[in-house]
Amino acid sequence: MARIVAGNLRSSLHGRRRNRDPMAAFDRLPPRLRRWLHEAALPWSAESAMTIWRRALAETGCEDQALARCEAAERAMLARDAPRIWRRAEGSGQGL
Repeated sequence: MARIVAGNLRSSLHGRRRNRDPMAAFDRLPPRLRRWLHEAALPWSAESAMTIWRRALAETGCEDQALARCEAAERAMLARDAPRIWRRAEGSGQGL
């Protein structure tokens, strides 16, 4: 089992605690979305990823386009968060 290092999860993005079983929710996802989440840079919840996936499939009817939409959402979140994280790291005197 992979060990999570607290410094790797540094983010200014809003996180939510949920009482549901996250592994059961992950197991119910479509296989291609599960594979994408496994490789994702951010710790997406199954619920958030599925919302993007369903909306994209409803609009395009194409799983490739749905994956592209997930990737675009992640890029946007990283772009929004990166300046805050890097600025915080530079000011703290800690190396990344």
